[in-house]
Amino acid sequence: MDQVTTEIDAVIAALSTLAVTYGMAVLGAIAILIGGWLIAGWLEKGVDRSLGRVSHMDPTLRPFIASLVRYGILVLTVIIVLGQFGVQTASIIAILGAAGLAIGLALQGTLSNVAAGIMLLFLRPFRIGDFIDAGGRAGSVINVNLFTTELKMADGVFMSLPNSQVWGQPITNYARNPIRRMDIVVGIAYDDDIDTAIEALSAVLAADERVLKDPAPQVMVTNLGESSVDITMRFNAAIGDYWSLRWDMMKRAKLAVEAAGCSIPFPQRDVHLIAPKGVTVGLAPENGTERARTAPPQVG
Repeated sequence: MDQVTTEIDAVIAALSTLAVTYGMAVLGAIAILIGGWLIAGWLEKGVDRSLGRVSHMDPTLRPFIASLVRYGILVLTVIIVLGQFGVQTASIIAILGAAGLAIGLALQGTLSNVAAGIMLLFLRPFRIGDFIDAGGRAGSVINVNLFTTELKMADGVFMSLPNSQVWGQPITNYARNPIRRMDIVVGIAYDDDIDTAIEALSAVLAADERVLKDPAPQVMVTNLGESSVDITMRFNAAIGDYWSLRWDMMKRAKLAVEAAGCSIPFPQRDVHLIAPKGVTVGLAPENGTERARTAPPQVG
């Protein structure tokens, strides 16, 4: 009986020692995790603010570098926590390598977003504030991080796109070049005088200071349509004036051709009616509908 009691006491003592030893390690690990998480967030914000004070820093790189700092601190925190339990650094590296391979196979899509984010920031097809179209999704870029590209749509809607979808699609950047060309097509009737219409539209372009003189604006006939002679106003403007100038020119072009005595015709089509023998086909004058009647018999 005394021997059993002695063994039980020994087991309890061993468990108490383990509880004290590893209990303190667990508490320390929890404290390190919390501290690492807070420090990572604090450093991320601090780096972002510091980079914001650098005059030549690309604003697209700021959130990306800040994210790298944050995730680097978190990885270091995990390594320190494992060290609390006696795991050697070499073993940690081996474990991280094996875990990285397994996670990489399981999260190919997520890692592809990271790779795409790096390519977007390295090649920089767009920057913060640019208006882009990526695979049919158009909006102003408000942020680029390790995993997503954030856009503000023209109607104010927020959209978050995985970086792989942005990088894997053709990207149209409407803000990259400082100058944009626009074509406005105005149709006039075939009976109207073409030179008069061209002079009127040229005067509209010359009167607006937002229309750039170099390259010089052009007004020319570009198409002979089914119902109209199409005249194109081709001119360039600064990117900031594009939409306001386009809307103004649409209105002024219509008023100018009408003031010059020209008209903007509706689509027209000539219809030739071929009636069977003995049947006369005509249009009723009151409503323009077809009316058919049988011709009276010939008396001879």
